[in-house]
Amino acid sequence: MGTKRIIKRGNGTGTLYFDGDTQKAIEMFQLATENEIRHDLYLKKIMPAFDKLVESLIFIYGFATPNEPVEHLKNDCVTFLYESLHKFDASRGTKAFSYFNVVARNWLVISSKNRQKKIKRFVSIEDLKESKSAEAEMYQSMMIGSTPEDDIVNAGKRDVILEMLKKIKKLLNQSHEQACIDAIITVFEQIDDLDFLNKRAVFVYVKNISNLNQKQLGSAMSVIRKHYRTITKGNGGLF
Repeated sequence: MGTKRIIKRGNGTGTLYFDGDTQKAIEMFQLATENEIRHDLYLKKIMPAFDKLVESLIFIYGFATPNEPVEHLKNDCVTFLYESLHKFDASRGTKAFSYFNVVARNWLVISSKNRQKKIKRFVSIEDLKESKSAEAEMYQSMMIGSTPEDDIVNAGKRDVILEMLKKIKKLLNQSHEQACIDAIITVFEQIDDLDFLNKRAVFVYVKNISNLNQKQLGSAMSVIRKHYRTITKGNGGLF
């Protein structure tokens, strides 16, 4: 019978595979001056934890796709974590697990975005000619950048949505609800700098910003949706 994968959140203690000993090994790795010692610490203490951490994130958040073998994705992410070892600063009070958990998730989101861009880029023009006209128009709209007029319209919609979100914020009472709406507002305010592919990636980003667990975030989203429906009712589909 297999061992159930466990991830603990909120207390900063990490997991059964990423614990205090892993953090000590990372700190020793940073202080070591001999390559042999660093190499030994990484292979025996750090890499196994990175490997399990990335594997868990890939399956929990659905980053695995038929076009990208899991092992390739995992190895690339673990390599990035290795290259980021020197950036971790234990003196700030941050736990190594929390730090590298966020680094790995952000890398996986960006990697997912880049893979999707490549898929769109290599769509064959011949395939478009043979496809149905409606499908061809859809692909073409994805390939053609927005016009200045589109940008103005979208900017206007964003302002309206932001105004609505701020109205909802005034109706929320619980701290986790406030944290959730603040994270959503941040996403809309920084939308020009983001290029997420899907709802899952946006959800992960909101979760990271708010620092809420799955239950808190789900509860807050339910309350926000309720206020959203109340506010938008009678607006003639404006939102």
